[in-house]
Amino acid sequence: MKQTPSHPSSLILVAAGMGTRLGAGMPKALVQVAGKSLAAHAIDRILQVAQINEIIVVTPPDDQRMQSALAGYGSKLRTVPGGASRADSVRRGLQLVSDEAATILVHDAARAFAPVELYQRVLQELEAPETKAVIPALAVTDTISVVAQQDGHGPEFIEQTPARSTLRAVQTPQGFDAEVLRAAHAQLDHYTEAELEKVTDDASIVRAYGTTVQVVAGEQQALKVTHPEDLEVVSKLVTPTTPALHIAREAMDLPRIGNGIDVHAVSDDPSRPMWLAGLHFPDDIGLSGHSDGDAVAHAACDALFSAAGIGDLGTHFGVDRPEFAGASGVSLIAEAARLVREAGFEIGNIAVQFVGRRPRFAARREEASQVLSAAVGAPVSVIATTSDGLGYEGEGTGLTAYATALVYPR
Repeated sequence: MKQTPSHPSSLILVAAGMGTRLGAGMPKALVQVAGKSLAAHAIDRILQVAQINEIIVVTPPDDQRMQSALAGYGSKLRTVPGGASRADSVRRGLQLVSDEAATILVHDAARAFAPVELYQRVLQELEAPETKAVIPALAVTDTISVVAQQDGHGPEFIEQTPARSTLRAVQTPQGFDAEVLRAAHAQLDHYTEAELEKVTDDASIVRAYGTTVQVVAGEQQALKVTHPEDLEVVSKLVTPTTPALHIAREAMDLPRIGNGIDVHAVSDDPSRPMWLAGLHFPDDIGLSGHSDGDAVAHAACDALFSAAGIGDLGTHFGVDRPEFAGASGVSLIAEAARLVREAGFEIGNIAVQFVGRRPRFAARREEASQVLSAAVGAPVSVIATTSDGLGYEGEGTGLTAYATALVYPR
């Protein structure tokens, strides 16, 4: 049973980084480990912390993939586009935090595997009335030196080597009294853009504001994913429920395959937006339907349900369910994946092909795969073809999507 929190707490999950050093070609928080994005790994752990009543996710600006990937969480969280710097991103998240929050945690999505105990440790220290800021940190095992270049260029030389016993590697989640964090961030109005770029965490902002920052023990699992080799390290932190381990451990549990098909007519309403494979195509008229008409996502849902043997699209998202009126295909496929896992299956992959004249899809194929894969927590591939002018697909009055899904018992 969850304990009732002493003080309501909100959490800002900073997931706005584009992951340039990681080189994944997508926002870092969407990079997958064991079939699930870093953002999802982080959120699933945060949802286990009873004291956290509210989650605000700061997403990459001008990038809809993160919001689409998080659609399956529904009302459990809210999103806001990030800013030009980390400090600006956190400030945007602060604007959405409810006034009832007594404490606020700020956490990096790149530290997706921070254990639940670490959140609880930080929050427990914040219970003391005199404590206004708490951060987790690890003792440093390497020798750390301060270096500088002569005349600002050329080789670097050691200027000083602080005592290792005084150094700590700072992590997140970092916890703060809500009023203190808001006031400290308000002081950033006086910072230049160059100064804002140098702000790497919220503890430094609060300390500059004049607040004492307490340190608690960190966790090795709270490693920050920055470079490609970090993904190999964190993949070992995932509990033995990954596909490869499942198959090795349950060799007799054979995979199951399901097929799905979905047909939609082009809408008579020229203003209806076209949503397909989780993407918006602004130059095309949308498909008719109870939800957003995303035939690719709907076929994928049916394939998942068929493979798991738990009904079909109408069983779970039928027209008799008003809450799904206008629902996005991404939110439906994310919910379908959740239901399949709830039924005791893990998802191997989904492959979808649609037949139709429009929209032009080739240039956005990889984008669609990323959006749907993030929503499902497993690889999803999408390809397109035409009917060579035959039938309603060839006439451009409708579209058909065919999907195949592979699942296996857990």
